[in-house]
Formats: sequence, structure tokens, C-alpha cells
Amino acid sequence: MPRVKRGTKARNRRKKIMKLAKGNVGGRRKLYRQARETVEKGLVYAYRDRRVKKREFRALWIVRINAAVRSHGLSYSRFIDGLKRAGIEMDRKVLADLAQRDADAFGQIADRAKAALAA
Repeated sequence: MPRVKRGTKARNRRKKIMKLAKGNVGGRRKLYRQARETVEKGLVYAYRDRRVKKREFRALWIVRINAAVRSHGLSYSRFIDGLKRAGIEMDRKVLADLAQRDADAFGQIADRAKAALAA
């Protein structure tokens, strides 16, 4: 039976890991075992944080909306309730962007929400 040499498969597998480890410091970049451990842990963090990022952005939008709404005499929860009663369907991302970039338009929305709460 002929001899089987498996050099290319192993080399390609190692090369893939070493390419992903580029940018790390010391042995984490140069030594295969350390590089593999670092890359695997980094991939776990990346997978987890793609989900965490969505939570963090939503929290940031809520903070921005709350800060903008307070100047109009409402709390965040009352503002959201007013929006629902007024039939205004805007997501928090757009509301936070309006609060930050166009205070006048946001003020009009806040006034409509306040009017819906009063009615």
C-alpha cells in the first residue's frame, strides 16, 4: 500500500489559525497552540457579543430618548405610552436619532404624545 503524506491538510489548518491570530502579542501570534487557544476564545466572544451589541444599542437609544423627553416634561415610559395612544409607530433607533439630530421634530412628536396622554 502506498505511503500517505498528510502535510498539506495539517499545514492549511494551522495556517488558517495563524492568519486569524495576526495582531496578537508574543506567543499568541507565533506559537500554534497559544494562537489556537486565543483564536477559539476570540471567536466565542465574537459570537456572544454580536447578540450583546443589540442589547447595548437598545439601552443607549432608551437613555437618549429619556434625556430628550425629560426637557418636555415627560418620563420615558409616559412618552412611549403616549406614542402608542397617538398611533405613532417609530422604533427607538429612529426616535433616538431624531432626539440627537433634530430637536424640533422630536419636540413635535413629544407634544403629540403628551396630547394623546391628556385625552
